[in-house]
Amino acid sequence: MSTMLPTPGAGGPTLADVLPSCVASLEGAPNRLELPAAERVVVVLVDGLGSAALRARAGHARTLAAGLGKRTIISSGFPTTTAAALATLTTGGRPGEHGIVGYTALVPELGEVVNQLSGWSAAMQPATWQRLPTLFERMRAAGVPSNTIGPAKYADSGLTHAILRGADYVTAGTIAERFAAARRLFDEGGRRLVYLYVPELDQLAHARGWESDRWLATLELLDAEYARFTSTLRRGEGLVLTADHGVVDVPATGHILFGETPELVAGVRKVGGDPRCLQLYLGPDATTDARIRLAEAWRERESSRAWIATREEAIAAGWFGPVDPEVEPRIGDVIVAARKLVAYYDGRGGDQAGRSMVGQHGSLTPEETLVPLLRAGAYRLAL
Repeated sequence: MSTMLPTPGAGGPTLADVLPSCVASLEGAPNRLELPAAERVVVVLVDGLGSAALRARAGHARTLAAGLGKRTIISSGFPTTTAAALATLTTGGRPGEHGIVGYTALVPELGEVVNQLSGWSAAMQPATWQRLPTLFERMRAAGVPSNTIGPAKYADSGLTHAILRGADYVTAGTIAERFAAARRLFDEGGRRLVYLYVPELDQLAHARGWESDRWLATLELLDAEYARFTSTLRRGEGLVLTADHGVVDVPATGHILFGETPELVAGVRKVGGDPRCLQLYLGPDATTDARIRLAEAWRERESSRAWIATREEAIAAGWFGPVDPEVEPRIGDVIVAARKLVAYYDGRGGDQAGRSMVGQHGSLTPEETLVPLLRAGAYRLAL
């Protein structure tokens, strides 16, 4: 049994084009997003703000939603998980190039699946596991300062050292304080690239769902601060607001305990990825035939609820972009990407990890892959 596989971001601009285009704008050069030249640029990354959710709550985010249209929606790429997507944003490379291929992924040297947000160690060093230079490093080499603005708890994290190297980190606690910090940096004058990170919506979506009152209240706060900041933009100052992925709320009735079905775990040694985007790992010597057998077992039971691909099929479909030989073993032997409102959990041994999450992401649905690309100041689109 086979299935047609979607091709993420085919044809149009993607998250991988955002920061390279901003850097080109600072250099006065042509770019994928057709951004005009600017002296100072801020890229606002709102973790978890999909275009579908923003459109659904447009009445509560009038400034943000006013900029949403066909020309201001892009694909975040795949997998729709924070570590992979943020690395794509800050390097301009795809997961198959920069090497962060999932929420959790196999570290071949360890033979273990490791969290790509927090599992940094001697076997997964920030300077080498994320394989590409960042755009901030390029700016530093050109003598142009760049800054990251975010909560203090991320300032010295492994992920920060992996994907934000080259930028000076400015700590700021609240959303309002982060925008205020960006304004102060702009007021210093000269050319500058600023990256401003907003994690709150994603955190609330996981805990309460994107349809919760708390999520909505935070969206309203973000909208107000965005409106206030964009009103201060001066000549030569451009802003882009985007996201790493969207979110779907998965009910408890959509939890599937696949570990209770022997044929779905036959030969599986490790389980990685996200509940909405499983990456199943066989042994290091697994053959293509073994991957095909496992994929067919999954398709027999789950093809109506998920896209299922072997590693080879996912690479051929462009899911991870160009894949370097060093990165290929990090990708699951079989990938199960949810297409309905379901989430897959192993469940063996009473494992309940992650089942308290309401909002989830990782897969290829439009709700997860399509994100805003809003522009203001020097980048404002003519209506």
